[in-house]
Formats: sequence, C-alpha cells, structure tokens
Amino acid sequence: MSSATDPAQATTAPTVRELTLRGIILGGIITLVFTAANVYLGLKSGLTFATSIPAAVISMAVLRFFRRHSVVENNIVQTIASSAGTLSAIIFVLPGLVVVGWWSGFPYWTTVALCAVGGLLGVMYSIPLRRALVTGSDLPYPEGVAGAEVLLVGDSAGGAEENRRGLRAILLGAITSAGFSVVSALQVISNSVTTAFRIGSGGTMIGAGLSFALLGVGHLVGITVGIAMLVGLVVSYGVLLPIMSSGALPGSGDIAEAVDGVFSSDVRFVGAGAIAIAAIWTLVRIARPVVGGIRSSLASSHARRRGASVEKTERDLPFSLVVVITVVSMVPIGLMLWWFVKDTALAQSAGGLITICILYVLIAGLLVASVCGYMAGLIGSSNSPISGVGILVAITAALVIKLVHGADPSQTAALVAFTLFTTAIVFGIATISNDNLQDLKTGQLVGSTPWKQQVALVIGVVFGSIIIPPVLGLMSTAFGFQGAPGAGPDALAAPQASLISSLVKGIFGGDLDWSLIGLGALLGLVVIVVDEVLRARSSRLALPPLGVGMGMYLPMSTTLLIVVGAVIGLFYTRWAKRSKRPELAGRLGTLLATGMIVGESLFGVVFAGVVAATGNDTPLAVVGEGFANPAMILGVIVFVVLAVALYRTVRRSADREIREG
Repeated sequence: MSSATDPAQATTAPTVRELTLRGIILGGIITLVFTAANVYLGLKSGLTFATSIPAAVISMAVLRFFRRHSVVENNIVQTIASSAGTLSAIIFVLPGLVVVGWWSGFPYWTTVALCAVGGLLGVMYSIPLRRALVTGSDLPYPEGVAGAEVLLVGDSAGGAEENRRGLRAILLGAITSAGFSVVSALQVISNSVTTAFRIGSGGTMIGAGLSFALLGVGHLVGITVGIAMLVGLVVSYGVLLPIMSSGALPGSGDIAEAVDGVFSSDVRFVGAGAIAIAAIWTLVRIARPVVGGIRSSLASSHARRRGASVEKTERDLPFSLVVVITVVSMVPIGLMLWWFVKDTALAQSAGGLITICILYVLIAGLLVASVCGYMAGLIGSSNSPISGVGILVAITAALVIKLVHGADPSQTAALVAFTLFTTAIVFGIATISNDNLQDLKTGQLVGSTPWKQQVALVIGVVFGSIIIPPVLGLMSTAFGFQGAPGAGPDALAAPQASLISSLVKGIFGGDLDWSLIGLGALLGLVVIVVDEVLRARSSRLALPPLGVGMGMYLPMSTTLLIVVGAVIGLFYTRWAKRSKRPELAGRLGTLLATGMIVGESLFGVVFAGVVAATGNDTPLAVVGEGFANPAMILGVIVFVVLAVALYRTVRRSADREIREG
C-alpha cells in the first residue's frame, strides 16, 4: 500500500477505510471480552496476556463479510482492543485500596476517571517516542511484528481460510478451558493439587493449579521466562521457605497453613527485593538509548515545523496538542486527588500533597512511559516487567510523600491509601505506554496512519475504563482479595496489589523489614551477573532477572503450571519450525494458548456473578467434601488428556492448512 501524499493521487485512487464506525464498534465488543478476561487472570495469577493478535484474527474473520474492508481497518480494531486489554493491568495496583481496607469496593466513576486519565496520559507520553523508538530504532518489537504479519497474511489471497482456522483454534481452546472450569466448579474434578511437608525443622509445599489459562500463559511467555520463573520457584520453595519456616511450624497436624503464612509474610518480600533491583538494572541499561531517542524525536518534530514533507505513515497527532492535553490532564488529576483526601485526616495539608503528587505524576509518568515503551520494543509487551515498574513507582511515591509530608501515625492509613491512589494513576500511564509503541510498530509495517491509530488508542482507553470497574467490583464482591478485611479462603491472590500495598504500609508504618528486601536485592544482583555472563557467551542464553523475581514471589500454584506451559510451548515451537509453513503453525499454537486463557477467564467472570448473586462460594457443587481425593485424581487425569488432545488437534489443523495451501 502506497504511503504517498500527492493530492492528485488521492482523487483517482479509491479511499482506503481505516478509522471507521464499524471498526470502533467491533473493537469495543472484543474489548469487553478480552478486558474482562485479563482482569480475572491478573487477579488470579498476577499475569495478563497480550490481546493484539487474537483481536486481529477475530477482526479479520468478521470484517471479511463487509465491503471495502482493509488491512489498516483491521489494524485499528486490534489497536482499540489491545489498548483496552493492556489497561486492565491497573489491577496490579488498584485492588490495594481494598486490601488495606480503605475501599470496600470500587466506586464506579472514580475508578473510570482514574483509568481514563492515566491511560490518556500514557497515549500522550508515548506519541513523541514513536519516531525515536519505532521508526528510528532497530528494536525488534516481537509482538508488533507478529501482529503485522498476521494482518498482512490475512489480507492476502488465501488468507480467509487461515483466519477461519485461527478463529477455530481460539474457540477450541476457549471451549475446552471453560468446560474444564465448569466441571471443576461442580467439584466433580479438582482444579488444584497441593501438599505441604517438613524439611528438617522447617517445611515447604508443592502444588499446581490445574488451569488451562496458566498453561496458555506459559506457552506465550516462552521457555526463557519459564526457566527463569522455575529458578525463582526453586529458590523460594526449595531454599528460602524451609529456612525461614524453621521452628515456626506446629509440632503435629496440618502444617500447610503455617508454611503458607511464612511464604506470604517473609519469602514474597525477598522476591519483591529481587524484582526491585532487576527493574532498576533495566532502567540503567536503557537510560542512554531512551534519552537519545527523545532527542531524535524532538529534532524530527522541529524539522517538520520548518515545512519538511511528511508521508502519511509519519503523521502523528500534533506535538502542541499532545502538550496541551498533558497539561490539561493535570486538572482532573488534581480534582481526583482532592476528592480523595477532602474528608480524611490529610485534608488540612491537601494543597501541598496534591501539588507534590501532580509533579510526581508529570515526571514519573514521562520516565515510566519511556522505560516501558523501550522494554516493550526490546522483549515484547507480554514479557515486559510492568509489575516491577509498578513496585518501583509505589516505593518511590511513598518515599517522596513521606519525605515531604512526614509520617504521623494517626495519618498512616490515609497516607497509604493516598499513595496507592497516586501510584495507580502513574501505573495507568505505564500500562498504556507498554503497549502503544508495539501497536504503532504494527501500524508502521502495514501502512497505517499514526494519528488515526493514536485516536484509536484513546478510544480503547475509554472502552477499557468503562469496563474495568464493574468487573473489578464483581471480583471483589464474589471472591474478595487475599489480605483484605473479611477475605475468605477462596479470595483471589491479586499478588502485585497485595505486595505493593504491603510495601507502602511498611514504609509509612516504619515496620518494613528492609533486611528481607535487601536479601532479595542481593539475590537479584547474583541473577543479574549470571544473566550477563550467559548473554556474553551466547545470544540464545539468558536468565531474565525479573522472571526470577516473579518466580520467587508468586505462589507455586501459579508458577509451576506456567513453567509447564513454557516447556510445552518449546516443543510445539520446535515442531512448528520443522514444518513447511512455520509461521502458520506457530501462530495457530499462539491462538490456541490465547483461547485457553480467554475461555477460563470468561467463565471466571460469569462464575463470580453467580457467587455474588447467591452468596455461596460453591454454588454449583454437586458433591461434598468427601469426594475431594477422587476429584483430585480425576482432575489431573482429565487435565492431562485434554491438554494433549488440544495440541494434537491444532497440529492436525496446521498440517491440513499446509497441505491445502
């Protein structure tokens, strides 16, 4: 597709539809599904999935029934769905307000405004970075390139059948994972296997959640991250937990609760230290390229203002408009912060606190936008350590507020909540900038107009902001969050939100055990050294420090199956590379993994509604607790059989497409 801007050509060539009403509507519908799924998955496992490629496949499968559809219109649909889906990562921070007991739920309009303003700033901050980090750099943007490939293949002759097979792969994974979840909700089969045991005077535990969503996550993150998480898991459960639980276990009886308590109160803070030092190391490594990229972007903008010719594929929203929107956005942020503190113990010092936090949002927001955009270009949005950035933002915000305002014990609860609220705004910027440049890379490769994509990104932010609060409220009402007042045994882990709230409480309360954080930082430094040595030996070897940190602070019930999924993904990818059309075979595996995530996650949302309506944690159970052991055995058998059947089916589908193609 030509990117020429000659007006004469515009009068003779048919207009290519790009930012259309039908595309916006379709993007909004896909957003509803994927954003709800991401909210549930993130609260359960601490991980979310990239929505760009499955959204592109669904878009192509639907829009092919309409006249004059185009690859750039499909790109707009995936852009809307992608930005809304990635905004759901706000759940890594926002539930902390419920965990600390400040909120009992999620006030709708407050949550909508917070997500919308933070997401809008994320779009604005990433626009000046496009020329520096997308068109003017050699960053790989793995998901952006893959998304462009899917769109271009689907737009080519013969692409319709590939789209249909891709959509069937998504549906196959979704129906299977949702079906397994339904049967497990009946308690005929179990969805987890866990046991605790003693090691010397301490103890540890081993277990896994039987979750197709986690299996799909493992496939998507890949073997390098999977191995890193396995290393973190071994460090936590094989070394730290037995040592830290020594002497803390009951003399007899079930030790599972005591072991789990030690993990939550001690081991996960070591993991937090590892994540923090890994995130800082990442910032150090990319500081020079980011600064250089920003300078290049500003120089390019100055040249365009002097009248330089600009092709369609290089037209951004005007920089002056970006600046105006950014500055004006500080007004609703100030109003939100004032509304948050006006009836609290901080009301008398509201002016100073709000001024400090607005400046923090401006400065920290620009920094995290640059960092997250670069990291997404380097390793992809799914693998980008966005949670590590959130931890750093929360710690620095707490330290800044404590340094300027002080830490009056009578105001601790309000200061913790105010810090979490401010962190959530900055984190909204981080989540969107972590995705925007990936989408703009896709647009560059398929010939999209950047400013139209940037408008689509804003539309996606609005859609996501409308959808996220009710899903969050439903999850809170139905299950609650671990560590929150009144949380039950089936409460969602919300691991990042729980961890971040604990760190902020510890900073203001003065009782944060910095020795645990320091131990984690020391272990993180060791991993960094190992990672650098491996990378120096071979470009194929790595041990991502943030992956190790995640493995250390996520529970094994989450981590272990992600590792299994990564191993399965490795073998599937090796098979795909040996096939006659490796891109097609690999893509079908990716879409199957996405379907597994979507199916289980959407059932989780529906099940949460049933729980909330009935007030019963097990509303669908048809057997009693006495069936627990047989259910566990059946669960393992059924899960393994279904997983094998899924991958075999997709391989046969890929083989048929290759033969018929």
